[in-house]
Amino acid sequence: MHNAPIRYLIVPGWQGSPDEHWQTHWQNSLPNSERVRQADWHHPRCADWVGELQRAVAAEDSPVILIAHSLGCITVAHWARLAPLESLRQVHGALLVAPADVERPGCPPALRNFAPIPTDLLPFPAQVVSSDNDPAVSTRRAMQMASDWGAELGLLNQAGHINVKSGHTRWEQGFAYLYRLQNRLEQQARRRA
Repeated sequence: MHNAPIRYLIVPGWQGSPDEHWQTHWQNSLPNSERVRQADWHHPRCADWVGELQRAVAAEDSPVILIAHSLGCITVAHWARLAPLESLRQVHGALLVAPADVERPGCPPALRNFAPIPTDLLPFPAQVVSSDNDPAVSTRRAMQMASDWGAELGLLNQAGHINVKSGHTRWEQGFAYLYRLQNRLEQQARRRA
């Protein structure tokens, strides 16, 4: 497994990621990338979404980096609490972009079954990227999630929910966070060697 290429699993949020979304562009750009599919993007059930993520991770015996957006980030946190050790070991890191605060006042009812948000330390390195004007999460809550999960935090200025609506289509700048995460993983691997 050490020499197997990294597999990038794209974990979209509520309503999925349309063709113009940066996750779709990244899926088309990154080698060995695939999307975690959900049966119902509009009426998400936490247990179903976690189950689909587990199936996607376990589908191949290769190292994985998760690239999640919005509700996908919360799905990753729930999955990390429940996943078998073998699957957790496959995940080498996670890029968690614009995590949605499903506990916030005014949260859409369809998302509330993902509350409470797990506060467990993630068992793999993670990078949270949020924005100081994201309608789905306050800066304070994004900082708290990153801290709880043991993740580094990148805070963007006036970037909204980092989606198509906020003008983030290809989002080439986001690759810097993915590369930063991968550099951390490589440094850790060298220290262990």
